[in-house]
Amino acid sequence: MAKRNRNKLLVPESRQQLDQLKAKVSGTSKPEDAALEVAKELGIPLKEGYNGKLTSEEAGKVGGRIGGSMVKELVKMAQESMKEK
Repeated sequence: MAKRNRNKLLVPESRQQLDQLKAKVSGTSKPEDAALEVAKELGIPLKEGYNGKLTSEEAGKVGGRIGGSMVKELVKMAQESMKEK
C-alpha cells in the first residue's frame, strides 16, 4: 500500500525548508533519515521498509520527538525574529 501524506501545508513552497529543519533537529543530513536516527537514539527497532511490528507507542515516540523538536525550534526562531524587530 502506498504511503499517503495527509498533512497539507498552508504554504506548499515551505516544504524544502521544513525538510531541512527536520534534518537539523534530528542531527542528520537528509530529512528522510530523521526517523531512523531518532528511533536509534530511543532504542526503537525502526528500519527502512515495512515496520508492521512496531507498536503505536513506539511510532508515536519517534514522531513526537521529531515534531516536538521542530516546534521548539520554530518557536525559538520566531522569538529571535521578534527580538530583532
